[in-house]
Amino acid sequence: MADHSGLTAPDSVPSAESNSFTLSHSLWLPISDSSQVSGARRAAADLSRLAGFSDTHTDKAGLIVTELGTNLVKHGGGGELYLHSVRDAVGADVLEIMTLDRGTGIANTVQSLSDGYSTAGSAGTGLGAIRRLSDAFDLYSQPGRGTVVLSRLFSTPWPSVSRLKTLEIGAVTRPKKGEEVCGDHWSATTQRGQWQLLVADGLGHGPLASEAAMQAARLFRTTRSRALPDLLAAIHGALRSTRGAAVAIADVDLGKQLVRFAGVGNIAGAVVSAAGTKHMVSLNGTAGVEMRKVTEFSYPWADNAVLVLHSDGLVSHWNMDQYPGLCQRHPTIIAGVLCRDHERGRDDVTVVVAKQVES
Repeated sequence: MADHSGLTAPDSVPSAESNSFTLSHSLWLPISDSSQVSGARRAAADLSRLAGFSDTHTDKAGLIVTELGTNLVKHGGGGELYLHSVRDAVGADVLEIMTLDRGTGIANTVQSLSDGYSTAGSAGTGLGAIRRLSDAFDLYSQPGRGTVVLSRLFSTPWPSVSRLKTLEIGAVTRPKKGEEVCGDHWSATTQRGQWQLLVADGLGHGPLASEAAMQAARLFRTTRSRALPDLLAAIHGALRSTRGAAVAIADVDLGKQLVRFAGVGNIAGAVVSAAGTKHMVSLNGTAGVEMRKVTEFSYPWADNAVLVLHSDGLVSHWNMDQYPGLCQRHPTIIAGVLCRDHERGRDDVTVVVAKQVES
């Protein structure tokens, strides 16, 4: 299960009854000049230690942030650094370091990863060094539209390939400008090959909105029945003491190649595949305030499909056709690109992306 709770300690641990993970810390940092890189490095080190990483991993995180931050200034014209940590189902910590810019982009991404290649007169070891330092690495770039680079560090060795189909999940969450906490939260659980993902958007902004959304995430994790109407009914009842939240849950059954979806309020969902984009239906209402009978909708799932869930801090008219090859990238990069280009800028925003992989 993943609970997006900002720069605080995790409020839950993985359940022995299902595979789940907990997202516990996240941070956005603007980087527009070289003077901000050292501060970003210190923030990454603090977050790494807070997440329980070793000194070795903390040192790696600092080096990666330094290289990425320097690249943002030199090549991207400035941008943002996104840091967050997640605890997976077996208790391993994962630290993700991502930079996003709207610069000139990279014309040849393969060449850019080669040592000795540079367009700024430097040693040209930046991206190549970042990839070597990372336990996992990915990037997406479009000439004239910018670049997103993702580095991932694992506290324990990544499991060997088992060739089982599963979902890989990535997300970004950002509070409204001027707010210290985000009013959105998200969670994900899996049991017997069936994945469920929740996004909750507390009414308004700030701590009270965050409290409502976090309560929805907690009930989602602890409710015994995994039927979508039962889950939403439990959440609706628990949120009566809060200001309420828009809540949506997607259930992905890889075996049956089916997605079931139920939502109340303005949480958007879509399944993107080679056949096109299917937008999912969320009904009017607010969990904890007013919710009519829950209706569950079903949509086909394909091996190449990508699931996107987001709060209304992201505009709804994004189009994946504008981003050739993006669906082949890591879900965190997909979420980051959508947030970078389609964030409203006057609301909390959460984007959760899931895609099928073999692991």
